[in-house]
Order: sequence, then structure tokens, then C-alpha cells
Amino acid sequence: MADQSQERKIFTLLDVSKSIQQTLAGRYGSAFWVKAEMNKLNYYPHSGHCYPELVEKSGGKITAQMKANLWKDDYLRADQKFRATLKEPLKDGIKILFLAKISFNPVHGLALQILEIDPAFTLGDLEKEKQESIDRLKQEGVFSLNKFIPLALLPQRIAIISVESSKGYADFIDVISKNPWKYRFFHMLFPAVLQGDKAAAEITAQLNRIRKVIAHFDVVAIIRGGGGDIGLSCYNNYTLAQTICTFPAPVITGIGHSTNETVAELVSFQNAITPTKLAEYLIQQFHDFSVPVQEAEARIIEFAESIIAENKYALLSTVKLFRSVTENILLRNKNFADQIGTAVQKQISFRFHHERARLNNLKFSLTRSSAEAIGAGRMNLKNSGRILQKDSVMSIKAKKQEVEQFADQLRQQVSQQISYSLLRIDSIEKNVRNLSPENVLRRGYSITRSKGKLVRNAEDVNPGDHLSTTLYSGNVTSIAESIEKLKKDE
Repeated sequence: MADQSQERKIFTLLDVSKSIQQTLAGRYGSAFWVKAEMNKLNYYPHSGHCYPELVEKSGGKITAQMKANLWKDDYLRADQKFRATLKEPLKDGIKILFLAKISFNPVHGLALQILEIDPAFTLGDLEKEKQESIDRLKQEGVFSLNKFIPLALLPQRIAIISVESSKGYADFIDVISKNPWKYRFFHMLFPAVLQGDKAAAEITAQLNRIRKVIAHFDVVAIIRGGGGDIGLSCYNNYTLAQTICTFPAPVITGIGHSTNETVAELVSFQNAITPTKLAEYLIQQFHDFSVPVQEAEARIIEFAESIIAENKYALLSTVKLFRSVTENILLRNKNFADQIGTAVQKQISFRFHHERARLNNLKFSLTRSSAEAIGAGRMNLKNSGRILQKDSVMSIKAKKQEVEQFADQLRQQVSQQISYSLLRIDSIEKNVRNLSPENVLRRGYSITRSKGKLVRNAEDVNPGDHLSTTLYSGNVTSIAESIEKLKKDE
């Protein structure tokens, strides 16, 4: 009831609240559908009730804001529908279409009581944003740019955008680090939020950061664990997708288990359904390189072994021929050396006896000449004595001097002749020593015998004959395999 005071009607706060409550109840008695963005869910686990904070935005600014109530039973029913349709629970930051009625409480004020939420609207809103981003990228002609960037032959250096605590990141690192083929990868983490309102901006910022040092990386991997369509809505963001399209290196993604690909996945160089599959994709690149290399290695080994076998056979044939030719040459030279040795021995023996006889004759002639000269000198002295007796003492002295000069000349001639003869004998002895069979063998010649007889010509040997070859340091026994006869002009 209103109070009258000095002609003014005064209402209590409760009166006003009840009036508003009655007016709203009469005006908005039935439920109606409302679309808005649920900025905050404000779920209270102890009661099970939610008190969502609803907003409407235009140009990034809030144009309307209102509180709402979502009682426990209605929340559980709506959450179950969301999980069945979107594979995600009710959460902050999504647009919803809900059935509500106006509720006014004198204590809690005005609020919308949410009775039902349509998950199909939320899904359709996500698809609308996705399609708008796709259409815009295609109009700009950048939608498929990243797919045509050449991937490194061995993508070893990986820049990873993820959260260090993410299970998907841990799975990815585990697969590439513990691969059984021991392929080695270098990876560096660029941390970023992977879902929510800030995710698109942070991922874009990290891509721009990597762009500055892209020379140190072969590929960029965006990695996230599983999630439903709502959790992945940030990957439909146009700015993020456009950054991936125009990135100067391949961007690969493994951001969830959803079968409905996001725009970021569609424009990336390669998309895998899980981080594990993405790691396996990189390992496969190494397989694609290593298998042809291994096959080429096997072919090279096979070809090399074939060449070695052929050349080994050719070498053995050449060695066999060389041994045969060498043995024939050695045999021929040994026979020649034997002939020379025999001839030299005969010649040396003849010359030695001849020179010795000539020396003895010379010695005898010198001795006789000396005796005759001395006798003549004595006769001259006797005659000189007579002449001295007849002539003078001076004439005797002159004759005596002539005799002495003649004797000196005779002695010099004899000495020179003996020295010359000794030098010739010494030279002959040296030649004899040099031409001796032992020294001839020392210089590399050899003597070959067949059946005890010296072999001088190839015609004296038949294939299969046993040969005995005398060398300087010993004897060698061999069997003639083939005979090569020299032509006359050779």
C-alpha cells in the first residue's frame, strides 16, 4: 500500500518490485526463443544450477547484457543434448538459441529463465563462420597457397605450436623421438592457447614469430588433442586461416578427432586427424626417401660385385698368361746366359793360356836380350880397353856411359812391359769374374733344364714338361702350360 505524505504517494521498494513482477507476468506470461552469446556459464557444482551471463555484440562491442537462470534439471538436459550433437558440453563463449521466459524476483532482480537450448543453432553458427572464412579466402585467391609450397626432402626441423602440457603434444614428441628407424628430428615449441577466444590470436602471433626465423625450420606443426566442434571453432577464424595460407613454409595440422574439418585444416599443407598420425606422416617422408636409397644401394652393391667378379677372372687370366710368358722369357734368357757363360769360359780359358804363354815368351825374350846386352857390353868394354890402350882414357869413359844408359833404358822398358801385362791380366780376370755363371745369375738371368738338358729354344719344350730353373738364390721346379714361340722378325 502506498503512504500519503504531504500530497505525495510513496511506494515501498517491495511494492515497486511486486508491481514490476505482476506487470511482467501479465505481459510476458509465455516462453519465447532468444538468441544471444553466452559469455559466462557460471555453473555451481554444489547446487547444480547455472547463472549464465548473456550478451549481444555489434562491431566487437556489447550492445545488450542480461542475467539468466538455468536450473539443474534444465541444465542437465541441455548439456546432454550438446554432448550428443556437438561432442562438447555447454561452455563459455558460444552463441545459443534458447527458450526462455522473463523472471523477476524482488531480491535477485530481472533475469531470463532458460528452459531449453537448441544445439543445432550453435552448430549452424559455427558452420556459418566457417563458410564465410572459406568464401573470403577463395575470393582473395589464397585458399590453396600453402599446399603448393615445396616440402623439404627430409623435414627434420619442426616448429611446433602447442601447449607443453597437452597430451597431443606429448604423443607427437614421443612418436618422432622413439621411432625404431632412428630418424632424428629437431623440434622447438612455440606455446599458445589452443582453444577459446584467445586461441586464434595467440596461434597467429606465434606463426608471425616463426616467420621471422623460418630459415631455421622446414615445417610448422599446429598440434592439439581431441575436441568437438565448439572447441575447434577458433580454427575457423579468418585471420588465422589467412596467415596459414600465406605462410612461407608448409604448415601441417593435427588439432583433433573431429571429422568436420576446420578452415585451418582445410588450408594447411597437410592435415592429420591426430598428433600421432601427423608424426607418422613426417616419418613417412623419411621412408619415402630411404627406401629408394636402400634399393639403389642394393643395385650398386650387386653391380659392383659383378664388376669385381669379372675383373677378378680377367686378372687371373692375365696373371696366368703373364706367368707363362715370363717363364718362357726366363727360360729363353737362361739358355742364352748358359750359352754365353760357356762361350765366355772357353774364351777366357783360351785367352788366359794365350796371354800366359805370350808373357812367358816375353819374359824369356827379355831375359835373353838382357844377357846378350850385358855380354855385348862386356865385349865392348874389352874392345874399349884395347881402344883405351890405343886411344885415350876419355874414350873409355864415354863408352861406359853409353852402356849404363842402355842398361837403364832396358830396365825401364822391361818394367813398363811387365806393368802393362799385369794390367791386362787384371782386366781379363775382372771380365772373367763378371761373366762367371754366378754373377750372371745374380743380375737376374736364370738357367732352365728339361730332362737334365739345357733349354735354349722354345721348340725344345712341350706343354706338360717338367722344368728345373736355376736362379741365383736357388732352384725352381715348374710345369710348362703353354709355349709361345717368337716370330723371326721379333
